[in-house]
Amino acid sequence: MNTIFSRDRQIKSMELTVSHAEKYLGQFCSLLASYTRKTGKLRDQADMLVRQLNDFSNTEDPELRTCLKNLAEDLAMVQDYRQAEIERLETKVVTPLKAYGDIVENKRADLKRFNADRDRALKELQKLEKLQQKDPSNRQRISQAEVNAQKATNDAHRSTRQLEETISDFQRQKLEDIKRIFTDFITVEMVFHAKALEVYTHTFQNLDSMDIDKDLELFTGRIRVSDSPLDNQTLLPSSMVHQPSPTLGSSHKHTAESAKKSRSSILQRQRGVEEEEEDEEEEYESEIEAQQSRQSYASQYTQILRQKN
Repeated sequence: MNTIFSRDRQIKSMELTVSHAEKYLGQFCSLLASYTRKTGKLRDQADMLVRQLNDFSNTEDPELRTCLKNLAEDLAMVQDYRQAEIERLETKVVTPLKAYGDIVENKRADLKRFNADRDRALKELQKLEKLQQKDPSNRQRISQAEVNAQKATNDAHRSTRQLEETISDFQRQKLEDIKRIFTDFITVEMVFHAKALEVYTHTFQNLDSMDIDKDLELFTGRIRVSDSPLDNQTLLPSSMVHQPSPTLGSSHKHTAESAKKSRSSILQRQRGVEEEEEDEEEEYESEIEAQQSRQSYASQYTQILRQKN
């Protein structure tokens, strides 16, 4: 009897192990499931922000429009990474923790079975003691009671050994699972934040390169009130009305000089137009290069994938 019931402290320790696992792993499961759901809500809010950024960018001038569209594309790309984070959390963290609900129930069933065997052994031993005290001469009944008590005691010993092995395996599995689950949790978070940091670094540089003065110049040009035509006109002096007309010779000379000046002026204007066209082409090319250099991270990533394929 003493050999059966001398392990009460060990049995209490086993029961506490199962109870603590049920309590804390259940709390971890609830908290991490809530964490995953809230991450999904954050993704949804970011998707709404992407839509608002795109709508707002369509109302602005080129510099701000380009930056906002790039920001929206990069933010959308981060939400794709966040979706992958959510799926991995569900698979690698929440689901394994949920499984411990059934595992703990099985261990509780093992403890209940052991307690039943121990109670049965206790009853048989108590019955044997009472019989020995009341009717010590009845050897047949005492012998039968001894057999029953021995059988119940053996069952209790066997249940104890099985329970020790079961709880030891449970503890080992619990340690391994907790290590793996939280290692996976940290890995999932590290991967997401590393990718998000890579995207956001490019996005920050893109926003920082925005030329505010260009948009401000366009805006100022649209709202500036043009000068009145009267301000640009010069009134002719009244004395010029009564001036005598030039002579014929001087008229021919003046006409020749005017024609020469006109041809020179036309050539200058042509050269000016050509120079302006060249400047516009160079400016256009520089703008194209600037736009290409200011592509969103998402666009550059897509181009790289296409080149690889």
